[in-house]
Parts: sequence; structure tokens; C-alpha cells
Amino acid sequence: MKILVVQQKMIGDVLTSTVICESLKKEYPDSIVDYLVYSNAKPVIKNNPFFDNIIEFKQEYRDSKKALYRFLKQIRKEKYDMVIDAFGKLESNLIALFSGAPERISFYKWYTQLLYTQVIHRKSEPLTNASTAIENRLRLIIPEHRIASEILKPKIFLDKEEIATAKEFLASNGINCNDPLIMISVLGSEERKTLPPKYMAKIIDEVAGITEANILFNYIPSQEKEAKAIYDLTLPRTQQRIHFNVYAKSLRGFIAILFHCNALIGNEGGAVNMAKALDVPTFTIFSPWIVKKDWNMFEDGVEHDSIHLVDVRPDLFTQPPNKALKDRAIELYQHFSSESIIPKLKNYLVQLFNNDEFS
Repeated sequence: MKILVVQQKMIGDVLTSTVICESLKKEYPDSIVDYLVYSNAKPVIKNNPFFDNIIEFKQEYRDSKKALYRFLKQIRKEKYDMVIDAFGKLESNLIALFSGAPERISFYKWYTQLLYTQVIHRKSEPLTNASTAIENRLRLIIPEHRIASEILKPKIFLDKEEIATAKEFLASNGINCNDPLIMISVLGSEERKTLPPKYMAKIIDEVAGITEANILFNYIPSQEKEAKAIYDLTLPRTQQRIHFNVYAKSLRGFIAILFHCNALIGNEGGAVNMAKALDVPTFTIFSPWIVKKDWNMFEDGVEHDSIHLVDVRPDLFTQPPNKALKDRAIELYQHFSSESIIPKLKNYLVQLFNNDEFS
């Protein structure tokens, strides 16, 4: 059997959807599984053994109808027996249809019954601590009665050379991997997913004070100005622990550095998902408009924990957080003060670092 899995979304979604590929390999051990993703997501799934080929959906296919048509013809030539569309947008709809696959599976939308041979209804409540993001993806492959017992966790596969190179890079910048090292996800993918700088700075001060760890900032060069603004708001003693200019030049390099961290703390997003896939502990600060139960994967209150504005100010929500609140996210963030976050964060850090003097 030849199967195509489609996930044309952000890096966190692409990583999370690798559980589909792993599940397929368990269901159909002799199958060939191809995984179709955007070009910029390839590094996060490198070396993953649960699919056979990465099919790259390039930017040119979005920019040119001719290029897209050529790509769709190539997909049809592959003669897939099954297409699993975890994206569910126009591009992936076209890919599924053009594939000619006799079995096409995706999530339910009002129109998908016309395009796919099977549609799966997402569940809004999780059965386990894996989150609905994991469970709903598995529903594309396995029946409902098996979901809770066959949970899979996304994984990132680094080779020994990558791990060693990252360790050498850190050492060359005065960071000993035997000392506590914490990555701070200082910025979200957009302003509506980013804790205000004044609050984030106080969070970082707290982290530095409790753990006395070396601190790295997760940001890309285009975000340097915003990251530096947060750095400037931290206390002088905190700044002594922050290695602001120590960052990877590539996504794969970032992943290898993250592997050496004792924890990742900060805004919800792809970095949190990558940390969890590396078994690096996380404390996640959710945007007010994100539904926490959809993405609080594998939280146990020990290695992985999180906080949402609804946890501390439920009076601000007349209904559960959802995308209707997206336009109010920046306004709502003003209520998500560092003082409302720090008590839970402090408990997490004390427990994680077994630092009894701070309990």
C-alpha cells in the first residue's frame, strides 16, 4: 500500500502530525508512507523513520498555477492508494482529488463529504493528557475505541554529530552543559500569541532568580529588535545570566541546542512542541484566544505544565477560549500580568529543579 499524508501548515503542526505517519506504519507495516509538507518544515522531521519520503510543497506551487498543476500531475503519477489530509484547505483538497487515490480521508467540514471517501469528526474534549491535537489526528487512522490506548507522541530525531556540534557551540560561548540551561520562548509567531514584553521580562527575572541558570532566548534574526526590548526590561542581575547573542543559524541547529536545555519556558508555539518531542520539560504561557486543551500536550503538572488567562481570570470569558477571541487577544493580554503567572511558574520551577529553599 502506498499512502500520502498531507500537512501543509506551521512547524508545530507538521511535527504533531508525524503521529499519523507512525500510526500508519503500525497499521500497515509493509506500506510506503510519504509526508507532504512546506519546505520550511523539513528540518523538524529530518531522520524520522515513520515515513519513507518527504514530498516538498514549494512556494512556487502557491505562486504559479502552472507550477501547481505540474506538481499535481506528479502526485497523480505516484498512484497512491490512500491520502490522509490533515490540513483540509484548498491546496490539500486539490492534492487529494488529483491523486486519484481510491481512499481519501480528512476532517469533517460542510463540503468535505463531496471530496473525500471518509470524513472524521473532531472531538472537542480529550480522552487523555495527549490533547485533542494528538487524539484527533489519530482518529484519521484508528477507530474511536482504540484512541486512548494507542496514543503516540511526536518525536524529533537528532544524530550524534548534531548533538555534539551544539554542545561545542555552547561551550565556545561560555556555556557549560553541566550547568542549568533554560530556553525562553520570548516571542510568539505573532503579537496576538505573545505575552506583553513588560510581563515577559518579569517572568525571566523570576526564572533567573529561582534557578540561577544560564538563559537563552529563542528568536530569529528578524525578531532581534523585539527580543532585545524584552532583554532591556530585565534586571541587571538577570542580564548577566542571559546569553542574548547565542542562537542557532538554522532550525536544525536550534533543535540541537534545545536538546541540551533543562527546560523551555514561554509563549505557546512550535518551540514548545519541539521541546516536548525532545523530552525537554516545558512551561507554556497560552495566548488568550488559543484553546488550551487542544495543545497542552502530555501535561502532567511536573515536567510539562502551562497557564492560560482563563485559569486566573475566568470572569473575562463568557465562553471557553476560541478563535472568536482572536481580535481581542492583545486587549486580554493586558489582564495576563506576570503576577498572575509567577505563582504557578514558581511551583513548577521549584519542583523541576528540586530547589526546596524556594518552596
